[in-house]
Amino acid sequence: MHGEYKVPGGKLVVADMEVHQGILQNVSISGDFFLEPDSALTHINEALNGLPVSASHKTLSTAIQEALGDDVMMFGFSAEAVATAVRRALGQASSWLDHEFTVIPPVTLPAAQHAALDEVIANSVAQGVRGPTLRFWDWDDSVVVIGCFQSVRNEVDMEAAAQEGVQVVRRATGGGAMFMQPGNCITYSLTVPTSIVDGMSIEQSYQFLDAWVLAALGEVGIKAHYKPLNDISSEQGKIGGAAQKRFANGVLVHHATMAYDIDADKMLQVLRIGREKLSDKGTKSANKRVDPMRSQTGLSREAIIDAFIAYFSSTYTSQAGDYLPEELAAGKRLVEEKYLTDEWLYKVN
Repeated sequence: MHGEYKVPGGKLVVADMEVHQGILQNVSISGDFFLEPDSALTHINEALNGLPVSASHKTLSTAIQEALGDDVMMFGFSAEAVATAVRRALGQASSWLDHEFTVIPPVTLPAAQHAALDEVIANSVAQGVRGPTLRFWDWDDSVVVIGCFQSVRNEVDMEAAAQEGVQVVRRATGGGAMFMQPGNCITYSLTVPTSIVDGMSIEQSYQFLDAWVLAALGEVGIKAHYKPLNDISSEQGKIGGAAQKRFANGVLVHHATMAYDIDADKMLQVLRIGREKLSDKGTKSANKRVDPMRSQTGLSREAIIDAFIAYFSSTYTSQAGDYLPEELAAGKRLVEEKYLTDEWLYKVN
């Protein structure tokens, strides 16, 4: 069995091994990393030999760490990186290159249905109905989509929202509120098996799954970077934020919303904490627009989305796709049965 893992910003780790009766044997770790003393490589291999194929990422990395003395120096890799390479060899962890992605371009649906589709698509991926999927949202209604654990009362002025015709929807992922009017931001959802982030911390998984969009932003002229825990920023400040949900079925939904051209005045009428959130970003007046993507690129929203799709499709094995009729029907049912019910919206009042 053979597995490889390229450490982000580091070196390549390769794991070769045999499995007999569910036990790792003849483990050989190699790569272009640096390790002193070189005898430590033998200790790493010996630590892995004899472990069961069911060993968790933590079990593997702990075994390696315990086998190494205080004088060992690992440069460009780590015990965790070795564990990832081993689990990839065993088929328990995966990489971008192990999957074929379906890319769904923007389809105009109610924002609440897009929120519900995060759950529906996760089920489709888990059941093998479709493979990992990148989909872009489009909507023609005005809505505030709050995070799974946010308080409606603390986040939204419901009276102002009603006056402005802004619907409020709670999504399945955590994170902060998204103020969404037609064409004012770019939102996508990436649905993948959790095997692709095997062994990563939550923070590491955000950085890992945001890497492609940071590179795509560079293609349209924005020098973007990841800012822990879940922000996408540029030299001029925050562009947007990401959120995740790890479902029990072994599938992860990672989505991001980036501001294209937001009416800050309208946003601050509806969001209670908008003033405080904007205060540390140099916004002294609500009477302005939050337009980092429009102003920094000079491109239309559609052109930026097309550039994102082109970059992703040229980087990873991908095919163009669409929603299945049964997925759209399930999304509509879920909107009625869950996402637009008071029980769901006010689960955190």
